[in-house]
Amino acid sequence: MKVLLYQEGRKYLGVSGIGRALKHQQKALNINGIETTFDRRDTYDFVHINTIFPESYRFLRKCQKKHIPVVVHGHSTYEDFRNSFRGWKLMEPIFNILLKRIYQHADFIITPTPYSKNLIENYKGVKCPVKAISNGIILEDYKYNEQKVQDFKNYFKIKPNQKVVIGVGLLFERKGLIDFIEVAKSMPDVTFIWFGNLQKSLTQFKILKAMKEKPSNVILPGYISGDVIKGAFSSANAMFFPSYEETEGIVVLEALASRLPLIVRDIGVYKPWLENGVNCYVGKNNDEFIQIIQKTLNSDNSKIIDNGYKVAEERSIDKIGKELIDTYKEVEKNFKD
Repeated sequence: MKVLLYQEGRKYLGVSGIGRALKHQQKALNINGIETTFDRRDTYDFVHINTIFPESYRFLRKCQKKHIPVVVHGHSTYEDFRNSFRGWKLMEPIFNILLKRIYQHADFIITPTPYSKNLIENYKGVKCPVKAISNGIILEDYKYNEQKVQDFKNYFKIKPNQKVVIGVGLLFERKGLIDFIEVAKSMPDVTFIWFGNLQKSLTQFKILKAMKEKPSNVILPGYISGDVIKGAFSSANAMFFPSYEETEGIVVLEALASRLPLIVRDIGVYKPWLENGVNCYVGKNNDEFIQIIQKTLNSDNSKIIDNGYKVAEERSIDKIGKELIDTYKEVEKNFKD
């Protein structure tokens, strides 16, 4: 089997969660012996579509006419589109049409979590099977590496014994960046670093205002990849990700794989795989987040960290590859039948 992993606008989506999920799919399949391609002009036996844009829909229909088995990946939902970028309300009707059209015509949908599976199954007109398969995590990429830790500390001039809390994500209100900054104001002795960027023209005014008025202990370095951010995951004291809506959250898996104490908002996507006080810490508002972070920075989190790593292990990329292959075979069989 040779699989075409299709993502419309791959050049522009590379730093997004969808872009990273595509790389995970490639890795997951390759280590399980499945050849992959990103080129529509290549030869392939199976298609895995990762975007909902117009050309993605047209390509889906072409594949169906050619009797090529296809799965559509449910990265996007109505819920996680909201409160993302400037002008999202104007774009929402178009987005809803695109989402509805491709999901309604899909033969099979894969989506990262039981939560997003339930959302998509309940969208009007969706009649095909929907299966939850995690985006997965490449565990070896997040093993502790002293050189990467030093690269991070040197880049940000982190002093010995300096407490650091990190967050990662595009500069969306939905990601909880405003709350990240507000919580940081209550802990001026702790350094808060949020990794992520977004074109200024797309950034909501609320976010621009919050960024402009941020306290001095908040650092917004933009998008940083490679050893520096890997070092951040390995050496920070906690990961604070107060997102309001996700379909999974690859950065959450990255924190767990890095053995970094994780603090998230109490939202549906994390149920039942994340549990407060067992493998992470969960808060509902900024007052709770402040208390949780202060406690985390001054406590032994070893048990939470170990349990969190087990969650990442369950979603290791080799296991995800096997799940994808089994699903492809299921789709192929149903397609032939």
